[in-house]
Amino acid sequence: MAIKNQSFSTILVCLLLYFFTTLSSAQSDFEISGGYWVILQPSIGISAMHMQVLYNDKVIVFDRTDSGPSNLTLLDNQCRQNDDVLHLDCTAHSVLYDIASNTFRPLMVQTDTWCSSGSVDSDGTLVQTGGYHGGERVIRTFTPCQDNSCDWVELTKYLWDRRWYASNQILPDNRIIVVGGRKAFSYEFFPKNESLPSSYYLRFLIETRDPGEENNLYPFLHLLPNGNLFIFANRRSILFDYVKNKIVKRFPVIPGEDKRNYPSTGSSVLLPLRLTRENGGDNVSVTTEAEVMVCGGAPAGAFIKAEKEQVYVKASTSCGRIKVTDPKPVWSMEYMPMPRVMTDMLLLPSGDVILINGAANGTAGWEDAVNPNLNPVLYLPEEEPTRRFVIMKPSTIPRMYHSTAALLPDGRILVGGSNPHRRYNFTAYPYPTELSLEAFHPPYLAPQKAHLRPSILSVELMDRTVSYKQVFSVTFVLALFRPSGTISVTLILPSFTTHSFAMNQRMVVLDVINVAQLSTFAYKVLVNGPTNARVAPPGFYMMFVVHAGSPSHAVWLKVM
Repeated sequence: MAIKNQSFSTILVCLLLYFFTTLSSAQSDFEISGGYWVILQPSIGISAMHMQVLYNDKVIVFDRTDSGPSNLTLLDNQCRQNDDVLHLDCTAHSVLYDIASNTFRPLMVQTDTWCSSGSVDSDGTLVQTGGYHGGERVIRTFTPCQDNSCDWVELTKYLWDRRWYASNQILPDNRIIVVGGRKAFSYEFFPKNESLPSSYYLRFLIETRDPGEENNLYPFLHLLPNGNLFIFANRRSILFDYVKNKIVKRFPVIPGEDKRNYPSTGSSVLLPLRLTRENGGDNVSVTTEAEVMVCGGAPAGAFIKAEKEQVYVKASTSCGRIKVTDPKPVWSMEYMPMPRVMTDMLLLPSGDVILINGAANGTAGWEDAVNPNLNPVLYLPEEEPTRRFVIMKPSTIPRMYHSTAALLPDGRILVGGSNPHRRYNFTAYPYPTELSLEAFHPPYLAPQKAHLRPSILSVELMDRTVSYKQVFSVTFVLALFRPSGTISVTLILPSFTTHSFAMNQRMVVLDVINVAQLSTFAYKVLVNGPTNARVAPPGFYMMFVVHAGSPSHAVWLKVM
């Protein structure tokens, strides 16, 4: 949609509407350094164990199906047979949340999705894999629609191996790799190539398993710009060529004795990938650096102590960063302001990382943690080491075992879930089952920063689809006569979030060729699109224009 003869008055009206809408939604108690919280729904009827933002500005949320009846009735007299207790269950265990209207509707999921995994394919369909009992080898899909007709579909083809506590990653060729799971020391692909083996043995998953505790479930997966996978489990990590079924490199063990994967649940992100021009020329290449960050977890034995002795060991305070593309990579260790286990880590459009949810003592598991982390922490990767961690304003709701978080297109963080009990328990003290949804507003959404936030007017792309290496422009407005900081354009692939790991999460900072001023408040930025599918796998991305660290409301682009 190219901008043509955009009048000054139209731009000014758009700008004023954006500015005053932003101010009217601001909370009086907002602290510019700490963000603020808003309860969106006191109850959605289910506890949010899994969460995925979809390209039609809706969020699919679901729990396990064997935790007893939920607080939300299915529509049209629908019922399902419960996997755990053989009787009819006419309550929902999944909902579709509409971001704009702050409403939700129940969905029907048949088989048990407990501790499952997922990825969104290039067409925007959520491919959801595994679970428990009758769901352990099931493949489910959810395709977004414009009306209320879409619901879960369970495929007739099954996973080869049982996938309970596995991790997924979307690949450059639009296949999905599913790695690990309880007693599943293998990986497989969806869709399957019938001429290839159904699953592949991965000895690394046995090597990293602790007897009695495991500590290698929900392994951290990151697709690197060279096309290989970074796989982290327990305290160890590898560079893995999934095409040749070969370990390319073994990275150093992360320092310290803390374990990082379920049930000693830490979290991990691939820090933003940045596109640059070679020697200032016309060619665009990805910077040679790709850096992974791992934070939080618990010491060895913490799970057993919590389970058998009700002793809740202090969680890990450390984070490690490693430039996995260095010839001789080493871990650089940093320390958070407080210990954290079961913490979600999300990339923000500003390039910063937010750590949210979790506990200070214990591990994942039923009643296995205490002392909730109510304060999010903002991590600033480009700051000096002593200034990187910033403590944010606390929530009033503990979000521990089986909680989730997701970045929304408007820059807020959607937070839900927390059920530390085998069944829904609303009288448990001090941590009852939590059915609410709330939103955390990071500091860049402060009303004092409204004048810094761009507002996108148009994107010069047919059907908002960008091809690899394509040059395109974005027109936006600012409430300033001239920019007061750097203009960047970022693409963020929304994650499938569960158990403190945001699968498929990815941020690409595009190469800015030029920024031109069109009128008093209107600007046009010209950028190079992603270079290839290893940098940005095909699919739907949230595109933000960021000015001086403040992001616009995102628009959805399809990369292909």
